[in-house]
Amino acid sequence: MKTAIVLLPGLNRDRDMIAAITKVSGSPPIPVWQTDTEIPACDLIVIPGGFSYGDYLRCGAIAARMPVMREVAKAAERGVLVMGVCNGFQILLEAGLLPGALMRNAGLKFVCKQIRLEVANNATAFTNAYRKGQVISCPVAHHDGNYFADEETLKRLRSDNRIVFLYTDGTNPNGSVDDIAGIVSERGNVLGMMPHPENLIEEAHGATDGRGIFESAFGQLAAA
Repeated sequence: MKTAIVLLPGLNRDRDMIAAITKVSGSPPIPVWQTDTEIPACDLIVIPGGFSYGDYLRCGAIAARMPVMREVAKAAERGVLVMGVCNGFQILLEAGLLPGALMRNAGLKFVCKQIRLEVANNATAFTNAYRKGQVISCPVAHHDGNYFADEETLKRLRSDNRIVFLYTDGTNPNGSVDDIAGIVSERGNVLGMMPHPENLIEEAHGATDGRGIFESAFGQLAAA
C-alpha cells in the first residue's frame, strides 16, 4: 500500500500532510513534483493545501496545468484514490477531476478557525470509518473556499450522493452553496474538501476527528 504526495511551489501544508499519512499508514508518502511525467505505482495520491503558484490567475489554475496533473488524471481514471485538500481541492476542480468552482469567500476575508462538519455520505472510500450524519470538528484556512456549481450539477451531486461533507451547526465559513464542504467524483475515487483533516489526527492536536478520513482510505486499500 503506497501513497504519493504532489508537491508544488507555494504549497505550505505538505509537511502536515506527510506527517498525517506517515502516522496513520506507518509509511511516508512518495513525493512527486510539478514537472514529473510519471507517478510511481501507488494506491493513493494526495494534493495538500497552500497557495500553489501564489494563487495567480485563479486558485489552482496554474497547478492544474502542470505535467504531474495529467498523470494524476490518468491514475484517477485507472481507479487510484485521489484526495485534494483546500488548495488541492481547488486544483482538482481546475483540472476537471471534480465539478464546480471555488470562489472568494462570501465575507471577502481569509478564514482560519475550527468548524463543524456533518458526514453526509459514509459509504465512500474516504468516509467509511464514520457514521452517516456524524458531526466532527475540522480546521479551515482559506480565502477562496466558497463552493459553487450550477443547479444541474448540484442536482447530479445530490441524486448520486456525491456530497460527502457539509458545514453544519451554522459554521459555514465561506458561503458555499448548500453548505457543501467536500464532494467525490462520479466514480467515488476522487475526493475534494476544503477543511484540513490532517491537522486533527492525534491528541496533540486537541482531537482526532480528522483521522477517520485517512483510516477510511487506508483501511479500504488494505482490504482490497
